[in-house]
Amino acid sequence: MVRSEVIAKTFMWVCFATSALALGVHWRMNNSMKADAHSQAPTGNIGKTSSPQITLQQQILNSLNPQVVEKEDESKKLETNSSRVLVDLSDRRAYVYRQNTVIASYPIGVGKKGWETPTGSFKIMHMQHNPAWKHPITGQVFPSGPKSPLGVRWIGFWTDGHSHIGFHGTPNDDVVGSPVSHGCLRMRNTDVVSLYNQVSLGTQVQVRQ
Repeated sequence: MVRSEVIAKTFMWVCFATSALALGVHWRMNNSMKADAHSQAPTGNIGKTSSPQITLQQQILNSLNPQVVEKEDESKKLETNSSRVLVDLSDRRAYVYRQNTVIASYPIGVGKKGWETPTGSFKIMHMQHNPAWKHPITGQVFPSGPKSPLGVRWIGFWTDGHSHIGFHGTPNDDVVGSPVSHGCLRMRNTDVVSLYNQVSLGTQVQVRQ
């Protein structure tokens, strides 16, 4: 009889402990769900609501936009690199080609006797706004500005490590079309700005007699 009472009391305490444990687990699960719901609540200015669908759409657009911009930049780069410049020293003009079509031509001043413009195939290696210039003989440096002998743009395509040759502007339009330079190709400032916008680093330049 005593043994039966001990077993009954033991069973009662086990049931009580199990119920208490179940209540504790249930309480913790409820609090955890509330905390998760609070942490996932949309943030922003008070009074404004946000839609999960809009947020997801915006994230998708943000992830795609850089790729679209990159493709547009590559397209522009390919379009620019498809251009080439042909310099004909005999008629003292520079011709800009896109594919096999001439899209522009400009009169140029060329190298004088003893300072002839080099012929051959080259690539544009240096481009600069408002360049300064160092005289190759006297070493005098002319600062950039409207009266600079290099004008408002420089497009270099040849160098021997000491001297540099390229297209550039000039404050004196009268010399354009004459053999007056130290090998460079002088252009009117308006023309060299236009050429500058039609080429890029790596654009092919062919100079022929």
